[in-house]
Amino acid sequence: MIPKGTMDKQMIYRRRWVILSVLIVGLLAIVIDNTVLNVALKTIAEPNGGLGASQSQLEWAINSYTLVFAGLLFTFGVIGDRFGRKRLLMIGLALFGIGSLLSAYAHSPDQLIAARAAMGFGGAAVMPQTLSIISNVFDPAERAKAIGIWASAVGIGIATGPVLAGLLLSHFWWGSVFLINVPVTVAGAIAVAVLVPESRNPDPGKIDYLGVLLSVVGLVLVVYGIVQGGDTGSWLRGDVLGPVVGGLAVLGIFAWYESRISHPSLDVRLFADRRLSASVGAIGLLFFGMGGVFFFTAFYLQNARGYSALDAGLLTVPFAAGQLLLAPRSAGLVRRYGAKVVGTTGMFVMAAALAGYALIGTTTPIWTLAVLFAIQGAGVGVAMPSATSAVMDVLPRERAGAGSALTNTSRQIGVALGVAVLGSILAQAYRSQLQPSLSGLSPAVRTAASQSIAATQATAQHIGAAGRNLLAPADASFTHAMHVTALVAALIAMAGALVVLRWMPGLRRDENVPVAAGELAPEHGEMAVQGAGVEG
Repeated sequence: MIPKGTMDKQMIYRRRWVILSVLIVGLLAIVIDNTVLNVALKTIAEPNGGLGASQSQLEWAINSYTLVFAGLLFTFGVIGDRFGRKRLLMIGLALFGIGSLLSAYAHSPDQLIAARAAMGFGGAAVMPQTLSIISNVFDPAERAKAIGIWASAVGIGIATGPVLAGLLLSHFWWGSVFLINVPVTVAGAIAVAVLVPESRNPDPGKIDYLGVLLSVVGLVLVVYGIVQGGDTGSWLRGDVLGPVVGGLAVLGIFAWYESRISHPSLDVRLFADRRLSASVGAIGLLFFGMGGVFFFTAFYLQNARGYSALDAGLLTVPFAAGQLLLAPRSAGLVRRYGAKVVGTTGMFVMAAALAGYALIGTTTPIWTLAVLFAIQGAGVGVAMPSATSAVMDVLPRERAGAGSALTNTSRQIGVALGVAVLGSILAQAYRSQLQPSLSGLSPAVRTAASQSIAATQATAQHIGAAGRNLLAPADASFTHAMHVTALVAALIAMAGALVVLRWMPGLRRDENVPVAAGELAPEHGEMAVQGAGVEG
């Protein structure tokens, strides 16, 4: 007889694909948010109609979210394991929706940065619960397929987010792009309450407050130093080297501390498993390159090529199409060829696409960029699900929150550092290339015009007829900076491919791969699941 408030395991098994679709709704809110921001960057940077944000402020609008997100993922993974993943998923969706409202009505770049940090807080509560619940609902035989579908939802978000953002920006103010998240989070929270079973770790560990604090402080210091270096154009400064060195020291203390306590937020001992360490490294390097590329392509399409926000959004659809086509097939490819071959191939394809951006100019046929987007999406669609599945397979179900947090933290840290490092390289290369064209201007105007291509174009409009001579050099300088940045991103993606090739075990999933403790089918596993709609 089933106790009151407990959902029958067989019922969960029958509903598993419906549950997966509900989890994808929550995931879409987070993915759509990141893609709409890329399309809105140009509008937010404009003094009239936007917030007049500098490139550094735009980078922080992205990184305030990703740093809070990455810094709190482990904590929320542990909290979900302890107090219930369904509960925390619903709370996270509510917080994310509130943060979206605050972002939509921000009146300054600083307010936007703070509101984005609040969104990161909610997103950090949502993301690890989705993978944790998948690991508890699906047995090992179907888990890779479910994760592939989960990953393909990223492609859906990437396809719909920019198009929706473009439509909204064509008719409304820039803040309207953040309002997209509100109905998605409301619908997601309702669906979770009705359909998703509660689950938790029957033997949870303690919360590592000091570890969380060290990780957040270390990451913020490192990224702040990198952004500051790109913003000032000089890396040999105290306000650049100080934060970077200090942040690295704090992260070193964090790693040392985590290896010596019984309840770490990041169990560094897990990295002794080659599947886990290689997969986490590959995910971080993959998204390092991808995050930076999406940052500069938004400016390339709208500033250097003159496309509208809607057109720029539509041009990202091939990326989503490539990912949607390949992500669901990743599990089958891993079973046939092994994680090493699939992961390495995906990373090499990604690197090739990134290198292709170095061939794009201001007169290149736009279909060339669409093809590169599609190739890049295919590479991500192949590599990301296989790496994510490898991480989740290493850990038992009761530690699914830690595994989910590990993969998502790697991804978000990759994006944050990618935007910071590649954004800084872009800014410095642009400034250096444009300087000769600014020689006839006053020092104040030169400083304002050299911040970014958006700032140059705004300055050109402000100074009248003399400003028209800056537009062509600005386009050429930005294209040069984009080429440099793309090549650096391609090298980073290539490093990820070499990481997988060197350290990922080569066995196929059906070849003697040991099943981790707790990896049992739903009808046999020791899941603490409780009825949806009865509790929570």
